[in-house]
Amino acid sequence: MKKWLQLSIIVLVAIALVACGADKEDKSSDSKDNASGETVTLKIGASPNPHVPILEKAKPILEEKGIELEIETYTEYVMANQDLDAGDLDANFYQHIPFFESQKEEHGYDIENAGGIHIEPIGIYSQRHKSLEDLPEGATILLSSSVADHGRMLALLEAKGLIKLKEGIDKTVAVVDDIEENPKNFKFDDSTSPEMLVQMYLNDEGDAVLINSNFALDHDINPIEEAIAIEDSDSPYVNIIAVQSKDKDNEAIKTLVEVLRSEEIQEFILEEYNGSVVPVDED
Repeated sequence: MKKWLQLSIIVLVAIALVACGADKEDKSSDSKDNASGETVTLKIGASPNPHVPILEKAKPILEEKGIELEIETYTEYVMANQDLDAGDLDANFYQHIPFFESQKEEHGYDIENAGGIHIEPIGIYSQRHKSLEDLPEGATILLSSSVADHGRMLALLEAKGLIKLKEGIDKTVAVVDDIEENPKNFKFDDSTSPEMLVQMYLNDEGDAVLINSNFALDHDINPIEEAIAIEDSDSPYVNIIAVQSKDKDNEAIKTLVEVLRSEEIQEFILEEYNGSVVPVDED
């Protein structure tokens, strides 16, 4: 009887040990699965339009890939790069390449371009004149006070035949003093901040105002319908995802860029903005 009882105890202990081992193995397996499938949160700074709507459209696609997007809206251009460099953001989405490069050089930010997403063409707007040909002798042209915008705006004016820039200069960094020919003696006023140019246009200030499409869209202005001329879609001023240098090869960041370049998001951009925002599929 004692032997039977001892044998029974041994068997029960053995079963318990096996069960405990299996339970540990199951828990270990569960822990591994949870770790591999853990949701990654990316905090991204973006300007209101079109960047935030594009990111909102991408949100559910990213969720399926285990990435939760936390979007912070910025209306002041300089703050989003400051916060990214400080580590308060994982990425930002609001700026074109020349502005990004000028900010890096000026402030020494340790940030990188993770990939281009779209172009927002600059338009020429006027309350007084219906075409570029109507601009009179000595007309006042309002430009952005941001020097990073000057080359782009002057290159657009040159492309439309209104001025000619000096030969051999880098047009991305051109300034008003680089104008070589100005047949109609236009006056150039670059005293207005970029975000205020729309208000200048609405107030009928100047004969023509050059405005970036994101600011126009913020005020429900359709660049295709209202601009008397607009930048071509082959513009080098691509809006990018910017990240800290250490995160350039981060898998979650790479997935974010891939989703924003996906056919679904590109179709959304084309349909939503009707040519006022143009998607790109490579850097």
